[in-house]
Amino acid sequence: MNTTIFKYNKRFSLENGLSLPNLEIAYNTYGTLNKEKNNVIWVCHALTANSDVFDWWKGLFGEEDLFNPKDHFIVCANNLGSCYGTTGPLSINLDSQQPWYSYFPQVTIRDMANALNVLRLHLGIDKIHTIIGGSLGGQIAQEWLLKEPAVFEHAILIATNAKHSPWGIAFNESQRLAVKADRTYFSNSEDGGQKGLQAARSIALLSYRNYNTYNATQQDGSENKSTDFSAASYQRYQGEKLVNRFNAYSYVRLSEAMDSHNVARNKDQTHEEILNQVKAKTLVISLSSDVLFPVIEQQFLSKHLPSSVYAEIDSLYGHDGFLIETKQLTDVIRSFYNENKTSPKSKLTAV
Repeated sequence: MNTTIFKYNKRFSLENGLSLPNLEIAYNTYGTLNKEKNNVIWVCHALTANSDVFDWWKGLFGEEDLFNPKDHFIVCANNLGSCYGTTGPLSINLDSQQPWYSYFPQVTIRDMANALNVLRLHLGIDKIHTIIGGSLGGQIAQEWLLKEPAVFEHAILIATNAKHSPWGIAFNESQRLAVKADRTYFSNSEDGGQKGLQAARSIALLSYRNYNTYNATQQDGSENKSTDFSAASYQRYQGEKLVNRFNAYSYVRLSEAMDSHNVARNKDQTHEEILNQVKAKTLVISLSSDVLFPVIEQQFLSKHLPSSVYAEIDSLYGHDGFLIETKQLTDVIRSFYNENKTSPKSKLTAV
């Protein structure tokens, strides 16, 4: 599926009072909007993903999957600050006619939600049947649900939280320290900070997986090794893999945006009061082994969202389970659509 670029040729205001001289949003659509215009599924993607959801969420999104183009009009847009077509550090700053690189302004989760809303209006979409997002994508979905409560009928929030935790912020800061320890980051060039990005990805992976994941997948075949361990080569491989497809400046800005996530920030209400303003029927899904976004965070969301269903999925793969356990996700989401017709507050058990 080809990616389309929407050009918003006005200044785009940011939450911090600054503005971008222009905004471009890369997005993909799949399927056709029906006559009733009630079949829109909008996907908010995670930290380093892109707008091609059929590529990175196979098993949940695809021609024969639960979310398919025969039944749904599926929209996924690349996040503000990324390096996959939406305005970000690699974009040209129209004010200076140079790439932004490290000078790209800090953006927040709310800015990302506001950018998606600009695209929604451009596409003429008045109602969204379901908004779905995991991790950072779930954070964006919450801010959008709060900004435009009348737009959304259903929401699916996976492995996410109402406020990013000190634990999560500490992981992100450690990654940024790794990126900036690479002196080439300060060269402000397209390949700046690549070695640092490789190290940052290695740190991140420890939070995406867990002790049991590595025990199950990275054991060495020999008991006589003293070097060249599978777990070590795996970390290097994953770092190199990200360097080949992503950018250090985007990584820094996106991780900072995740840290900013707090639905109560600059509001005179508690988290509980704010979450209670969400109108959509919501499914909140946790991964039992997630150490980055532990289940207590999703339980908090479900407890305070007014029309919510909570489900916990068992997975060996920790936080990354939301991308891997697509069979379990499919079963839980199907149950949600069926159950909430009669009892929105009932609790689903893990499948």
